[in-house]
Amino acid sequence: MLGLGEAGGRLAGDLAAAGVAVVGYDPVASAGAEGVVRAADPETAVAEADVVLSANSGAAALGAAKAALPGLRPGAVYADLNTAAPELKRELAALLDEAGARFADVALLGPVPARGLGTPALASGSGAGAFADAVAPLGMPVEVVSEQAGDAATLKLVRSVFMKGIAAAAIESLDAAEAAGRREWLERELAAVIGEPLLVRLVEGSRRHAVRRAEEMAAARELLLSLGVEPRIASASASLLAELAKDA
Repeated sequence: MLGLGEAGGRLAGDLAAAGVAVVGYDPVASAGAEGVVRAADPETAVAEADVVLSANSGAAALGAAKAALPGLRPGAVYADLNTAAPELKRELAALLDEAGARFADVALLGPVPARGLGTPALASGSGAGAFADAVAPLGMPVEVVSEQAGDAATLKLVRSVFMKGIAAAAIESLDAAEAAGRREWLERELAAVIGEPLLVRLVEGSRRHAVRRAEEMAAARELLLSLGVEPRIASASASLLAELAKDA
C-alpha cells in the first residue's frame, strides 16, 4: 500500500484484518494501520507484492508510481486508486505496462474511511480483471468497465459532477440561510429531502477534503470540456471547493 493516509490506512488495515500480508509506505503519515508492516521506501514496499495499491492523491500519483517502479515484480498488478484525469491514468498505464506490470485504473465510489474494503469500485486497464479477482473475494465490490485505462476515471469524474454539485449547492444555500439567521431551519429542510447522514457527509466532507476535491473538480471540468459539454456545475463546484481549501 503506497499511502497510509485516511483512505489508504483504512484499506491497509482492512486487508491485514482479512489475512492479507500488507506492507505499507507513506512519507508523511507517522502511524500505520494495525497489522501493516512499514517499509522505508516505495521500492522496498512493493518488492514482494502481487498487488500494489496507490492511495495518495492525483498530484502525487505519477511520482509514487515512478518511485515504486524499480521494485515491482514482473506481472504484478499496480492499481492506482487516486481520483485523477483520464489522461494521467493513461500515462500511468503506459509507464507500468511497459515495465511489465499490469495497470488497473481504479475509481472508488464512496467514503473509504467509513466503508473501508467494502467501498464499491470501478476498474479499467490491463490489470482490472486481476485487481477484481484479488480484492472482490475480500469484500470489495468491483465492476470492471473495460481494458482501457482512463475509462474508470472518466466514469468517476462524470459522477463527481453530480455528487460534488449537490455538496456545493448545500453549502452555498446553508451559508445563505446562516446569513439570514435561519440555518437550522434549512438544515431540517435539506435533511428531509436527502437525509441527515448524507447532508452531514456532503457538507463536512467538502470542508475536510476541500484541497483534494478541488483538484478532482478541476479534472472533471477539463474532462467535460474535452467531451464538448459546458462545465457549468463542475466549474462552480471547483470554485467553491477552492475557496474552502484556502481555509483548510
